[in-house]
Amino acid sequence: MIDETTQQLINKGEMLPLMEEFYTIQGEGYHSGKAAYFIRIGGCDVGCHWCDVKESWNADLHPPTNTDVIVANVLKYAKTVVVTGGEPSMWNLDYITNSLLKNNIKTHIETSGAYKLTGKWDWICLSPKKTKLPLDAIYPKANELKIIVVNRNDFKFAEEQATKVAENCELFLQPEWSKREEMIPLIVDYVMKNPQWKISLQTHKYLNIP
Repeated sequence: MIDETTQQLINKGEMLPLMEEFYTIQGEGYHSGKAAYFIRIGGCDVGCHWCDVKESWNADLHPPTNTDVIVANVLKYAKTVVVTGGEPSMWNLDYITNSLLKNNIKTHIETSGAYKLTGKWDWICLSPKKTKLPLDAIYPKANELKIIVVNRNDFKFAEEQATKVAENCELFLQPEWSKREEMIPLIVDYVMKNPQWKISLQTHKYLNIP
């Protein structure tokens, strides 16, 4: 049970339910191949059945961590941070992004867009899920739209979502890892016919890194 003082700090973003943090190579999307410090925040109710970090869903399993400590860890390693989850937009991210930006750290977020987005971001990767669609307000802010392809119906979903983002938003189709052998040929064919889309792969899994 979280005490009232801790809850107040969480509400202000001065503590966050940290699941894990690590320095690695961004494996997906537009910034694939770049070194980045990942901050994975616990808590998610979007409920993707194919999620590869279901242990992140229950925020209570991930103890509130002082945000200043997280930022201090970032400064030892990286110039770019990726805040992910879970669903990071469930939390107040103003404090952590202000602290990072003061230290000239680039701030990236990966979000489903299901909650109001707080914080100041250099890059917003929007990855919508059918189970809980993004709020309308996030679409024009997205720098990157990343759709996970599990079956053929996801191409239609991708096109529906692409009509809502800004014209300069980067568009990516990414095979769900367990279906990659089946979906990659379909994605390759689709992108060749619809070259406004690009292919994203979970290259960190091929490289066997976090």
